[in-house]
Amino acid sequence: MRYTVRAKDLGKIKLIESDRIAAILQRIAIIMQTPQRSVPLDRRLGLPMRFVDKPINVAQTIIVAEVGDAMREYVPEATITNITFEIDENVPGKLIPIVEVDIEDEP
Repeated sequence: MRYTVRAKDLGKIKLIESDRIAAILQRIAIIMQTPQRSVPLDRRLGLPMRFVDKPINVAQTIIVAEVGDAMREYVPEATITNITFEIDENVPGKLIPIVEVDIEDEP
Protein backbone atom coordinates (compact mmCIF):
# COMPACT_ATOMS: atom_id res chain seq x y z
CA MET A 1 0.00 0.00 0.00
CA ARG A 2 1.25 3.53 -0.77
CA TYR A 3 1.75 6.18 1.95
CA THR A 4 2.96 9.78 1.95
CA VAL A 5 5.26 11.29 4.59
CA ARG A 6 6.19 14.97 4.76
CA ALA A 7 9.38 15.92 6.55
CA LYS A 8 7.50 18.08 9.04
CA ASP A 9 4.73 15.53 9.78
CA LEU A 10 6.41 14.03 12.83
CA GLY A 11 4.15 15.30 15.59
CA LYS A 12 4.42 13.47 18.92
CA ILE A 13 6.77 10.50 18.95
CA LYS A 14 5.39 7.25 20.32
CA LEU A 15 8.24 5.17 21.70
CA ILE A 16 6.20 1.98 21.57
CA GLU A 17 3.98 2.16 18.50
CA SER A 18 1.71 -0.87 18.27
CA ASP A 19 0.57 -0.20 14.70
CA ARG A 20 3.28 -1.51 12.34
CA ILE A 21 2.53 0.95 9.51
CA ALA A 22 2.41 3.96 11.86
CA ALA A 23 5.77 2.88 13.35
CA ILE A 24 7.37 2.69 9.90
CA LEU A 25 5.98 6.08 8.87
CA GLN A 26 7.21 7.58 12.16
CA ARG A 27 10.72 6.22 11.50
CA ILE A 28 10.72 7.79 8.04
CA ALA A 29 9.68 11.19 9.43
CA ILE A 30 12.34 10.95 12.15
CA ILE A 31 15.05 10.19 9.59
CA MET A 32 14.04 13.15 7.42
CA GLN A 33 14.15 15.57 10.38
CA THR A 34 17.34 14.36 12.06
CA PRO A 35 20.76 15.74 11.14
CA GLN A 36 23.30 12.96 10.94
CA ARG A 37 25.74 12.79 13.88
CA SER A 38 23.18 14.34 16.27
CA VAL A 39 21.98 11.09 17.87
CA PRO A 40 24.48 10.06 20.57
CA LEU A 41 24.15 6.28 20.31
CA ASP A 42 23.73 6.14 16.53
CA ARG A 43 25.70 8.89 14.80
CA ARG A 44 24.75 7.56 11.33
CA LEU A 45 20.98 8.04 11.87
CA GLY A 46 19.49 10.89 9.86
CA LEU A 47 20.62 12.91 6.87
CA PRO A 48 24.22 14.14 6.34
CA MET A 49 22.86 17.65 5.56
CA ARG A 50 25.17 18.19 2.58
CA PHE A 51 22.27 20.02 0.92
CA VAL A 52 22.34 23.00 3.30
CA ASP A 53 23.21 26.33 1.60
CA LYS A 54 23.09 24.82 -1.89
CA PRO A 55 20.96 26.14 -4.78
CA ILE A 56 17.47 24.63 -4.66
CA ASN A 57 17.91 22.39 -7.72
CA VAL A 58 21.21 21.03 -6.37
CA ALA A 59 19.77 20.61 -2.86
CA GLN A 60 16.84 18.60 -4.22
CA THR A 61 19.16 16.14 -5.95
CA ILE A 62 21.28 15.73 -2.81
CA ILE A 63 18.20 15.26 -0.59
CA VAL A 64 16.84 12.53 -2.88
CA ALA A 65 20.14 10.64 -2.62
CA GLU A 66 20.46 11.14 1.15
CA VAL A 67 16.88 10.08 1.89
CA GLY A 68 17.28 7.03 -0.34
CA ASP A 69 20.48 5.95 1.43
CA ALA A 70 19.00 6.47 4.91
CA MET A 71 15.81 4.61 4.02
CA ARG A 72 17.70 1.61 2.64
CA GLU A 73 19.65 1.37 5.89
CA TYR A 74 17.00 2.17 8.52
CA VAL A 75 13.64 1.37 6.89
CA PRO A 76 14.23 -1.52 4.47
CA GLU A 77 10.58 -2.59 4.62
CA ALA A 78 9.51 0.64 2.85
CA THR A 79 10.23 1.26 -0.83
CA ILE A 80 10.44 4.85 -2.06
CA THR A 81 8.22 5.43 -5.08
CA ASN A 82 8.55 9.22 -5.37
CA ILE A 83 10.10 12.23 -3.66
CA THR A 84 8.69 15.70 -4.27
CA PHE A 85 9.28 19.02 -2.57
CA GLU A 86 7.36 22.01 -1.36
CA ILE A 87 8.84 25.31 -0.27
CA ASP A 88 8.06 26.47 3.25
CA GLU A 89 5.87 29.60 3.14
CA ASN A 90 7.38 30.98 6.35
CA VAL A 91 11.07 30.41 5.53
CA PRO A 92 12.15 31.46 2.02
CA GLY A 93 14.22 28.78 0.30
CA LYS A 94 13.46 26.05 2.85
CA LEU A 95 12.60 22.76 1.14
CA ILE A 96 10.20 20.28 2.68
CA PRO A 97 10.64 16.78 1.21
CA ILE A 98 7.52 14.72 0.64
CA VAL A 99 8.26 11.01 0.33
CA GLU A 100 5.85 8.47 -1.12
CA VAL A 101 6.55 4.90 -0.05
CA ASP A 102 5.12 1.46 -0.62
CA ILE A 103 4.87 -0.73 2.47
CA GLU A 104 3.86 -4.35 2.38
CA ASP A 105 0.79 -4.93 4.54
CA GLU A 106 2.19 -8.15 5.97
CA PRO A 107 5.56 -8.28 7.80
